[in-house]
Amino acid sequence: MTAADRQAAAARQRRHTIALWRWALVEPAMDPALTSRQRGQVVRDLASREHRDPDGTAVSVSRRTIDRWIVARREGGFDALVPSPRQCPPRLGTQTEELAAGLKLENPARTAAQVRRILAAQGGAVPSLRTIQRWLEARELTTRPGGQPPQAFGRFQADQVGEIWTADFMNGPRVGGKPSFLAGIIDDRSRFLTGARFVRHADAVRFAGVLRAAIAAYGIPRSLYTDHGSAFVDSSLERACAVLGTRLTHSQPGRPMGRGKIERAFGVIQQQFLAEIAGDDAHPARHPVSDLDELNGLLASWLRAEYHARPHTETGEAPAVRLAAGQPRLPDPALLREAFSWSVIRQVRKTATVSVEGNVYSVDPFLAGRKIECVFDPFDMSEMTVYWQGRKAGKAIPQVIGRHAHPKAPPDEDDPAPAALTGIDYLQLIADADAAALADQLRLSALDDSEPAPPPGRQDPKEEDRGEHGDDPR
Repeated sequence: MTAADRQAAAARQRRHTIALWRWALVEPAMDPALTSRQRGQVVRDLASREHRDPDGTAVSVSRRTIDRWIVARREGGFDALVPSPRQCPPRLGTQTEELAAGLKLENPARTAAQVRRILAAQGGAVPSLRTIQRWLEARELTTRPGGQPPQAFGRFQADQVGEIWTADFMNGPRVGGKPSFLAGIIDDRSRFLTGARFVRHADAVRFAGVLRAAIAAYGIPRSLYTDHGSAFVDSSLERACAVLGTRLTHSQPGRPMGRGKIERAFGVIQQQFLAEIAGDDAHPARHPVSDLDELNGLLASWLRAEYHARPHTETGEAPAVRLAAGQPRLPDPALLREAFSWSVIRQVRKTATVSVEGNVYSVDPFLAGRKIECVFDPFDMSEMTVYWQGRKAGKAIPQVIGRHAHPKAPPDEDDPAPAALTGIDYLQLIADADAAALADQLRLSALDDSEPAPPPGRQDPKEEDRGEHGDDPR
């Protein structure tokens, strides 16, 4: 429905409401048992009072108008009380309207503002921007600029459970002073959310964790459908899908039509779950959440008890029941671990060692000078498997481990609480110690450094020396 159609429908509803109001206003005068004198008295009473129109405004209606409505109702019924649509001749004429439509038709990329600029440049009457927009909407030139109807899409549903999984991210509430994001994965057939977890970062590492848990619980999907977000075009996700045998498909830019199911699920979560969560915004009628663990626990409970348990409006069955009818392809734990490992290509040094993110590993000496593939868990780089020409070539032995996790795989936990202050002022301690040392030096300098007097009865050694050797010959 175009904007012109909506305006016309609103105008029809408005006229219908006015007719109902007129019908109710003259109802007291329509009693067939009334005589002419009695009906005249009723009409005079109606004309002497104020009435509330459909907009709630107090209005007065003249006796002549009431008489006209009575006659119209008696002769034509309800339709006779419907006011006629307004017929306003265009002030600018149809020539300007046709010119504006022609400018849009010959170049569908032109906006209403651009059409107005062209009209102003060529001279003559220049209507307002809103007027031009109404003209173009009435001719459906905004929705069908080329004259062709937009492409229609039928409803699609996978034939089997696990055939198609659709994934995306959604903004979540602020928890602990930081934003959160919901990583969601939905099964196309059952509408079951195989993966749903709030994380701190909408990146490939966090999505890989959600996808890994979903596959371990509900099996390997045949196809994974995503958009072109950075988390979904990462090489680690491509490798994981290749190892598991899952086809990774990205929607075309500007055409999100195939991801409607996950978007609809996000809408339900926003309206029915997040509407009850307070997050950092204190609200007396919402549940307060302090961290992501609590938020994810509440989400898991709501999904089990509500979303997955009640019948879906489209399928008529509960997602949990519909999922149970499928036959999931549960993966081997070793295959799952291999799929979500990361790999890098390195050339072995002459010392039979390789370096990965600052860590040094030793490999078999026969690989010296050759390029190998190093496969490792991004969260635990203490173990590494080596492949050469597609064949496993043993384990790499760590020699120097300076980093236990890959820099692209930081922990998704909340920051720890700040440590309690000790109250120790280091510089003040130094200043106090220095002041004490200076005080000691001052006390020592104040002591008398002259020789003490000899005890009574004992001669000064110098006098004794002069007595033995005589006086000074001078």
